[in-house]
Amino acid sequence: MLKEYQPGEAFGELALLYNAPRAATLISKTSCILWILDRECFNHIVKDSAQKKREKYENFLKSVEILNEVDSFEIGQIADALRSSNYSKGEYIIKEGELGDVFYIVEEGTAAATKTFEPGKKK
Repeated sequence: MLKEYQPGEAFGELALLYNAPRAATLISKTSCILWILDRECFNHIVKDSAQKKREKYENFLKSVEILNEVDSFEIGQIADALRSSNYSKGEYIIKEGELGDVFYIVEEGTAAATKTFEPGKKK
């Protein structure tokens, strides 16, 4: 037994996305009503959604001042690589002294940067 599916959960998308054989067998435990999408419809929806997301990100990125000199091909590459991440009020995004291995762009909301200065050092 791998998993028991409840109303609102989905399965079968990986086989459609990767055109691969099913990874598991599912058997109804009770009478079920399932919604289905065939491969063509599913792929059309996924591709259309991805294109709309890319256009939204590209338009937003064009308004980011630090990216003014970046050409549209590179903007497209950045848009494809972006991941959205949510933070709650008061939650740390980064902390001073941590490895700087991620670039952030504020899409919505506000964030405040602070710096600690050791006593006796210039600001």
